[in-house]
Amino acid sequence: MSSISRLYLFAYNSLQAIGWGTALFRILTNFVSTKSLDGAYASAGDLICFSQTAAFLEVIHGALGIVPSGVLFPFLQWGGRTHFVLAIVRNISQVQQLPSVFITFVAWCLAEVIRYPHYALSTIGSCPSWLTYLRYTAFIVLYPIGLAPGEMWTMYQALPIVKEKNLYADFFAAFPFSYYNFLRVLLVCYPLPWSSLYMRLLKQRRAKLGKPQRKKQN
Repeated sequence: MSSISRLYLFAYNSLQAIGWGTALFRILTNFVSTKSLDGAYASAGDLICFSQTAAFLEVIHGALGIVPSGVLFPFLQWGGRTHFVLAIVRNISQVQQLPSVFITFVAWCLAEVIRYPHYALSTIGSCPSWLTYLRYTAFIVLYPIGLAPGEMWTMYQALPIVKEKNLYADFFAAFPFSYYNFLRVLLVCYPLPWSSLYMRLLKQRRAKLGKPQRKKQN
């Protein structure tokens, strides 16, 4: 990797870490001050929408080969999250105060304030071992929490509103199904690509954290 690529990746991942960290701070500050779960989107929604949309650069990074992640899995994660936060949460005001949105945002933010600093520091070769351990361990809990009681529960609660408003009717007029039906099918299929991503992360965890343990045993 060239020095320019390293500098760029360090800057990108550092800015993402700052963005997600700021979002987490805003959400938790609002929760402490109001003792309520309904202010997550109001306090940090715009910042999360921006940071998540900007993460499409990670798909490009994989396509260009400056990171070894490839294209498919980064695109699946980006696409699922971006659809959730832009098409559903941002455009359906009735779901913005749901506890499931708070759960989703906190799980996302916690995962990203670990992931992005790990990437940034790894780029310059100074990532501490404890951060590497967190990067390949915290997702075991955070990802399922963000998925089931977070994203999927929010989408399920949005279904009646989507049907009542006939949301995105103009766009889906060219298709033999509505956005409501698309969302219902998506909910059924949602765990499939997610489980593939989850298994991939578990495999990465074994590769990153398992080798030192085997060496000690030998």
